[in-house]
Amino acid sequence: MCGIAGELCFGDRAADTKAVHRMLPCLESRGPDGEGTWNNGRIAFGHRRLRIIDLSEAGRQPMTDERLGLTVVFNGCVYNYRELREELQGYGYEFVSTSDTEVILKAYHRWGADCVTRFLGMFAFAIAEHDTGTVTLARDRLGIKPLYLAETPGRLRFASTLPALLAAGGVDTTIDTVALHHYMTFHSVVPAPRTILSGVRKLPPATVRVIRADGTSTERVYWEASFTRTLDLSADEWAEALREKLRLAVERRMVADVPVGVLLSGGLDSSFIVALLAEQGQTGLTTFSIGFEAAGGESGDEFAYSDLIARKFGTQHHQIKIGHDRFLPAVERTVAAMSEPMVSHDCIAFNLLSEDVSKQVKVVQSGQGADEILAGYSWYPPLAGVPREQAVEAYAKEFFDRPHADLARQLNPRWLVDRDVSREFVAESFGRPGATTAVDAALRLDSQVMLVDDPVKRVDNMTMAWGLEARVPFLDHELVEFAAACPPEVKLAQGGKGVLKEAARGLVPDEVIDRPKGYFPVPGIRHLEGPMLEKVRDALHAPAARERALFRSEYVEALLADPNTPRTTLGANQLWQLALLEMWLQDNGI
Repeated sequence: MCGIAGELCFGDRAADTKAVHRMLPCLESRGPDGEGTWNNGRIAFGHRRLRIIDLSEAGRQPMTDERLGLTVVFNGCVYNYRELREELQGYGYEFVSTSDTEVILKAYHRWGADCVTRFLGMFAFAIAEHDTGTVTLARDRLGIKPLYLAETPGRLRFASTLPALLAAGGVDTTIDTVALHHYMTFHSVVPAPRTILSGVRKLPPATVRVIRADGTSTERVYWEASFTRTLDLSADEWAEALREKLRLAVERRMVADVPVGVLLSGGLDSSFIVALLAEQGQTGLTTFSIGFEAAGGESGDEFAYSDLIARKFGTQHHQIKIGHDRFLPAVERTVAAMSEPMVSHDCIAFNLLSEDVSKQVKVVQSGQGADEILAGYSWYPPLAGVPREQAVEAYAKEFFDRPHADLARQLNPRWLVDRDVSREFVAESFGRPGATTAVDAALRLDSQVMLVDDPVKRVDNMTMAWGLEARVPFLDHELVEFAAACPPEVKLAQGGKGVLKEAARGLVPDEVIDRPKGYFPVPGIRHLEGPMLEKVRDALHAPAARERALFRSEYVEALLADPNTPRTTLGANQLWQLALLEMWLQDNGI
């Protein structure tokens, strides 16, 4: 796990190595164990290293193979790198390290850009061909590892975070009005390739982009799960097969030259991971859970469930209790760690959790992704039985933060787009071939977009802010393919994730399996009061906010007068949604 950056120039223009060096300090938390740069005139790469596999200097980056004429910078982990290494050795390749980075380099030489189809893992990388000047950018199938791009005539820059590109300079920081519409409508998610800034884009998941020396490029999507029925299994067979898929996914993610822990929320997903690791004979497993002081009559922890799992499986468990003294300072730090504005209050929980966990281990497994691939959210059951042609309307009613018409009363006119671009985006996705039912269409869209730019990005940003690598077994692409083929009624059973609940029975205590669905409870954000409310007020009244004037003043003042009543469709605090965007823009000097 690392941070990567680079610049490609076209024609006779030389790469600005100083710009690459300006990006690296922004990536230091992602890679606190070392720094490296490489350039050949027109191309410059930079890298910050987190030592997880091959802790020696042989694994440092940028990694160059002069004989093959290739240089790579890579962020992530290829879990099957040992098997690929053995296969490549059979073709005559010689290795000087035991790192997965070198496997990527030689796999690219052997199979070209198609090498991505052989990797099991999470990755974002850039590979330069010395002789042709071609650079290949790639991102893993589920977008677990990020890759941001800033393009201007004659130049392309890339980095693991958006703020790193800002540090390089020369970025168009005007607000993208289509992205703003998505932020206010599509559950605060801005689908790739857009970001909230006009001058920054992100490479979509499961995408390879090949950029030639003259600046021309091609881009292709190399993977997509098929949400159609390809297997005929009974409900029990689906559960049994799912257990085996998850067992393998968890086992794969133990590959490391350092200890691996687990983020244990006390919910089914993370508890199942602990149970499978214990079943595989993992002893002395370190687990971590977090809780907050109550606020607004809302509990701030789920320790009862995480403690139950820790006792059952004999883990070395750490309860992390966050008081008001740590909470407020963490808000600014959390905003600073965001590559893009992320409304979820879970961000603060993950940031604080990662801070403490990083003092104990460098790698953790986490349960993100189960709800998106196995229909665990509240908006899926209402879609069951909805005719396919009515699916867009039904999805928007359940998921969108607000109707398009409301934006005219909330955004100032200069920031409004004249049509419902978020609904159009959903309609285009739902209109594509495949995805048999309305539920299938929603799960396909959520796994390709919402999953990537909400929970997955949240975990990546907050863990990497502390040099902690998070691995997500529910997003093993083979498991995702299997889940996509599973009939919606099997997933929706038992109030959602029925197939996962049955897969867990006998391993995970029934008290955890059958408990009401929980979330990372962060009452201090869900219920804004006291110093936190003042912080919100300051952000929305700041000179930069007044000058930008994204939101109508009467809307802002109405929310400040009643900060905890107005909610989005899914129950998020509307005031926090506005304030978070302004906090992020101001933190990044925009």
